Amino acid sequence: MLKVNSNFVKLPPSYLFVDIAKRVNEFVKNNPDRPIIRLGIGDVTLPLPQAVVDAMKKASDEMGKMETFRGYGPECGYEFLRQAIADNDFKKRGVDIDIDEIFVSDGAKCDTGNIGDIFGQDNVVAVCDPVYPVYVDTNVMAGRAGEYVEGKGWSRIVYMPCVKEKNFLPDLPKEPVDLIYLCFPNNPSGVGISKEELKKWVDYANENKSLILFDAAYEAFITTPNMPHSIYEIEGAKTCAIEFRSFSKTAGFTGTRCAFTVVPKQLEFDGVSLNRLWSRRQSTKMNGVPYVIQRAAEAVYSEEGAKQIRENITYYQNNAKIIREGLAAAGFEVYGGVDSPYIWLKTPGGLTAWEFFDLLLQKTGVVGTPGSGFGLAGEGYFRLTSFNTKENTEKAVARIIESFKA
Repeated sequence: MLKVNSNFVKLPPSYLFVDIAKRVNEFVKNNPDRPIIRLGIGDVTLPLPQAVVDAMKKASDEMGKMETFRGYGPECGYEFLRQAIADNDFKKRGVDIDIDEIFVSDGAKCDTGNIGDIFGQDNVVAVCDPVYPVYVDTNVMAGRAGEYVEGKGWSRIVYMPCVKEKNFLPDLPKEPVDLIYLCFPNNPSGVGISKEELKKWVDYANENKSLILFDAAYEAFITTPNMPHSIYEIEGAKTCAIEFRSFSKTAGFTGTRCAFTVVPKQLEFDGVSLNRLWSRRQSTKMNGVPYVIQRAAEAVYSEEGAKQIRENITYYQNNAKIIREGLAAAGFEVYGGVDSPYIWLKTPGGLTAWEFFDLLLQKTGVVGTPGSGFGLAGEGYFRLTSFNTKENTEKAVARIIESFKA
């Protein structure tokens, strides 16, 4: 008789953003004339930069000609894209990354979830709380999380609370851990981390023979000086960290799908190369990202592409400023939104995160994300994103202020 993976059965019936979508769809069904403004899921609204579109069109034309057609590409990505990544994302910041340490994929979400394939089941996992749900859920699926205890979380996962008294930064673990998930600028709190603070984590990981899984998906939004765009800007990181990057928020590839993961060749545990293991995993389980998409990603680094992308990011940064400053001026307690597209809002009047979600939806038609969906320490907070239009962002802020003013 067939047996299912019992670890999957331990998970909640649906993913956080699926639950949100169900509630919103029910509201729309019952209120067809009420306009909705979505500041919840971190999806972009601006179209792809023209330089990216032009590169995609040119690559598509190549695929229609016998002499330039391409079939299966390299599982780890075409050399032209990996070289562009190495030159622009790392060498320009004084970091030397070889192209065979770069693995192109269809999304950072996939990579942060799939990376667990190369690690043993008995590793102890540490996550920030609140946390991007994929880090936790995929370790539940892999059997590393133990059992869920109501009000405490998963029994084998080490939670590192990120509270306002400590600027939403986690403390170093007080117990031995093997895998440490860090995301900066952070999702969901929107705060960044300085080089000095990140150095503490690199030193800890090297001293304890731990591995940091560093999600840098939002590095393009950094504006604060002395804030690292890559963990490899920190001395010693190549022997203790894997980094995840994405074109989704940087260049609007949420519907186009392209990202990459950096696994330095210096990463060895018990004499085993993690670079080799990840290469073996990828070559077995995926056939690479389409040539057309990789040419589009390459255009991100062209002079015109970089200029257009910076304009788009500036647009979203301005939206974040509208939300942050507008709500703060109205008396709301807000964080983030300076080095990130996310604003972390303290729910007013002692409301729980889901109570505020429902009330906000009913009163204003604005959709956000309940902080408790990111973990126990997220209770009493709410995430808003800057990825809508400026017009809708201004409308949403005005609606919230009007509906919740004293």
